[in-house]
Amino acid sequence: MPRDTPSGDLTVEYEVEQKFPIDDAESLRSKLSELSAAAAEPVEQVDTYFSHPARDFAQTDEALRVREFDSRCTLTYKGPKIDDHTKTRQEIKIALPSQEHDARQIASLLEALGFLPVAQVRKTREVFRLQWDSRPLVVALDEVASLGSFLEIESMARQHDLDAARDAVQSLAERLGVDASERRSYLELILGGV
Repeated sequence: MPRDTPSGDLTVEYEVEQKFPIDDAESLRSKLSELSAAAAEPVEQVDTYFSHPARDFAQTDEALRVREFDSRCTLTYKGPKIDDHTKTRQEIKIALPSQEHDARQIASLLEALGFLPVAQVRKTREVFRLQWDSRPLVVALDEVASLGSFLEIESMARQHDLDAARDAVQSLAERLGVDASERRSYLELILGGV
């Protein structure tokens, strides 16, 4: 397992996440409102995923994506999942300058290095932020093209507090009344034809 020590100025951070297919987004909005979650306006997101030129990300359980939203974009690497219950994985995210052509330039750079686009995931995301079990959590209600509606609960953590982050995410899921989490990413669901 990766160490939680600085590498230069970089400290390893993990995304601790659970995702659930849902039928009633309005009921979840009401529950989040009761918990005083701060809501943001829904945004359209387009995630373009890339394959690595020398290894199979499907086999190594990694992902590299460019996300476009609100005239901004991010470049994100996600490492392999490190437990069997949640989607806990190392995440490195780089926010890029907010110009309309940046995502195309990043895609061109990646392709010049041998990375190839695999698929796009298009969704409308409504984000809620709240404190739960003394942790900042992010909850997203997603409407994903060709897949349907999902709820994601996420916390960022370092190695020493992964258990606390998992517990907080699970506790909020129970409070919201969701279960049967889906460990596959949207990309895996789309490529798997689900």
